[in-house]
Amino acid sequence: MGARSKTAVKPAKPKESFWQYFIRHWQLYILFLGPAFVLTIIFRYVPMGGILIAFVDYNPFKGIMGSEWVGLANFTRFLKSPDFLQYLVNTLKLSIYGLLWGFPVPIILALLLNRVRSVGLKKNIQLVLYLPNFVSVIVLCGMVRILLSVTGPLNNLLGTSINFMTIPEAFRPIYIISGIWQGAGWASIMYTAALANASQELREAAIIDGANIWQQIKAVDWPAIKDIVVIQFILQAGNIMSVGFEKAYALQTDLNLRSSEIIATYVYKKGLLDGDYSFSTAVGLFNTVINVILLILVNKIVEKMNDGKGI
Repeated sequence: MGARSKTAVKPAKPKESFWQYFIRHWQLYILFLGPAFVLTIIFRYVPMGGILIAFVDYNPFKGIMGSEWVGLANFTRFLKSPDFLQYLVNTLKLSIYGLLWGFPVPIILALLLNRVRSVGLKKNIQLVLYLPNFVSVIVLCGMVRILLSVTGPLNNLLGTSINFMTIPEAFRPIYIISGIWQGAGWASIMYTAALANASQELREAAIIDGANIWQQIKAVDWPAIKDIVVIQFILQAGNIMSVGFEKAYALQTDLNLRSSEIIATYVYKKGLLDGDYSFSTAVGLFNTVINVILLILVNKIVEKMNDGKGI
């Protein structure tokens, strides 16, 4: 007993802080994070210097620094363009309608999938829903054109001979519905994963109390996905001006330009087809600035409506 009592007890080793660990193993951080950091700087931040093209009369032979500085002239030219409002309204309509109609669909799909109890059936349904996401945008547009052509399946089914791709009023529904078909299933993955963490005890208690399906969704399912829904809504609402160029351009025809010509397609035509690099860069920068402003505003509005919770 005496020998044991005299044995010195070693004090507990103090917990090492992150910076102490980093200093001891800095070589590992450089090895694994260094290449990613360098690639991010090269391909993400260095190209941002190219926005200077929007403020000069860019000449490819003279370079950005050698071109004549024109300030905000390119922005003024776009804002005074007679087609400015048309391009802006077309972009906003396509984005806002797409958000209003497309945003709830993945949530509804996730809630419906969550009610399927058969694991095998659920996996087969998920496979069918996720598959369209892997279809190329150009292939999708080709499928849409074939489906809606004068001799296509839809006209054969209806017994008509309407060329839907030439109707300006039909462009937005075509664009939005095809987008929902392609992306809704894939977008529902995160909601499905969040619903898997919903409290089963609370669900069983709700069933025992006689709650119907809507009451179960409100009390059990919705709290599990509410935060994700809020974040996704803020991000999508903040990207209202970022309508995809490829799909809009691929579905565009000379007869539906009144509805299909948006800022993204206008930038492409001015920049790559007409070679007006400065003007197209200014239009694209204008689009990006509007997106940032919308993101901040939507985040503030949602924070006030959601007990201070935003991004």
